Amino acid sequence: MNWLDTIRNTISYIEEHIYDIKSADDISHEVYLSSFYLQKGFKLLTGYTISEYIRNRRLYLAALDLRQGNAKIIDISYKYGYDTPEAFTKAFYRFHGFNPSKIKENIKNIKVFLPLKISIIIQGGNDMDYVIEKKQGFRFIGFVREFDNETSYQEIPKYWDEVFGKNMENLAKNDFKPQNDIEKAILDNGIGEFGICIDDNITAKFKYMVGGLYMGGNVPEGMELYDVPELTWAIFKAIGPLPGALQSINTKIFKEWLPNSKYSIAKPISIEWYSNGDTNSDKYESAIWLPIKE
Repeated sequence: MNWLDTIRNTISYIEEHIYDIKSADDISHEVYLSSFYLQKGFKLLTGYTISEYIRNRRLYLAALDLRQGNAKIIDISYKYGYDTPEAFTKAFYRFHGFNPSKIKENIKNIKVFLPLKISIIIQGGNDMDYVIEKKQGFRFIGFVREFDNETSYQEIPKYWDEVFGKNMENLAKNDFKPQNDIEKAILDNGIGEFGICIDDNITAKFKYMVGGLYMGGNVPEGMELYDVPELTWAIFKAIGPLPGALQSINTKIFKEWLPNSKYSIAKPISIEWYSNGDTNSDKYESAIWLPIKE
């Protein structure tokens, strides 16, 4: 199944199960793609997170039900997945701009939200700077935290600041000598060269590691190891200041390259590579590694 078919099937599945879907995990099993990549790709292609899309569709359909005048607000609330009529009323007002009890006076003000139809115009997918490379398995070491797909774009940069603030303020000094096991591990393994997204497909969240290639030695408390098997990678080069350069490449991968390539995603891992240097420079180099298969 190609990438666009996966997103189209996702939308179809949502429409068929609009009343009972609880999370993106319910869908990922049906379209045979990890929750991490499904949510990431859906957001980049449609502009909505999966939960936003489901919520908007439900609130539009709820308004149509109420417009008929036969249903009670409490029944509609439960039908569309809200625990209380109060919660439904708040969500309805935020979306439509009026309370559900005022539906008759506001029929012309119902906010329309129809099922999405995915149509992609390929622009420049083959012009991206990338290589296809098979790599033997390797091991990362680093600091790991779980993130929710809904808030990861905002929270992961904060996590980098936290990790660097706690452990790496003094490491740039030329005469710095490690004072503990964590500082030694950071220096020995180049922690901070990679950011690794790992979806275990068990929970609704994914793990993110601020890491480096493990060179051996002690694994201090508070750090973890992660093994990556032998895989074929599409490695996309980005030039420019962060985070804009990587975000731009990431969007092109899902909107232009994947729909126009013979490859699909092989494993729920995504790797960001960071070079040394000024991350605000127009010449700063970074990359995204995507595990692929034909």
